[in-house]
Amino acid sequence: MTPITEVEGRRLALSNLDKVLYPASGFTKGELLHYYATTADALLGHLANRPLSFLRFPDGPDGQQFFAKNVPPGTPSWVRTADVPHSDGSARQIVVQDLATLMWAANLVTEFHTPQWQADAPGIADRLVLDLDPGEPATIVECCRVALWLRERLAADGIEAYAKTSGAKGLHLLAHLEPTPSEQVTTYAKQLAVQAEREMPELVTHRMKRSLRPGKVFVDFSQNAAAKTTATPYTLRARAEPTVSAPVTWDEVAECTDPARLAFLATDIAPRLDRYGDLLDPLLDPAHARPLP
Repeated sequence: MTPITEVEGRRLALSNLDKVLYPASGFTKGELLHYYATTADALLGHLANRPLSFLRFPDGPDGQQFFAKNVPPGTPSWVRTADVPHSDGSARQIVVQDLATLMWAANLVTEFHTPQWQADAPGIADRLVLDLDPGEPATIVECCRVALWLRERLAADGIEAYAKTSGAKGLHLLAHLEPTPSEQVTTYAKQLAVQAEREMPELVTHRMKRSLRPGKVFVDFSQNAAAKTTATPYTLRARAEPTVSAPVTWDEVAECTDPARLAFLATDIAPRLDRYGDLLDPLLDPAHARPLP
């Protein structure tokens, strides 16, 4: 029998709590739900008012994975949705605003992916993102070198950057912007990527072509496009282990000489929140928003 839990006055059916989702570590669905519940204070701010794309992996990372944007069948009437424009029309998407909705969505076993704009201003970005993706044999260590250069370059334009792991192989840089059309942010981000390649040609490429990427860090600027989404801070990832897209300090970035030093699991996040709080909290504070040059 599926247990019924009440969260903030909402009744939720949380299923298959003993199901092992990550066989390498024995991490279960119940532990996944516990992770999201205990991380909610930090996570919810980064989900608020942003339409979600789900990467679902209901049978674990070794099973079927699929992206879902439309509101799934059986969604409770109290879950907020938003009308989101797409190239072929518009669609309703989930917006996670509270703990009850978060736990309902987490029960679907999902990664959370969000755009750089908010639901009431589609295509008007309030964040900039640079996705640093290493091509083997490069690792997150090389991503950190590139991130430090980009941090200084952004600072020269009056923009403060914050870092998080992707939860996979790379690193994400984020910045809080005054509302700006996504296409303008994409153009600016591409300029940064091109400059980084020009400055560090042996280490950086701004082009997606696979043959150019071995041993280099691909600076993916395209995730600033209005139609694109990026792994939300604190989301679990569908990897062999329950890795997290975890905020990191710039000291950790500067001191990284081993990829293992910036690999964080679900069990690492509560102690990090106790120690640092939400390192990405400035992204939620309008006082930290900066204009695009």
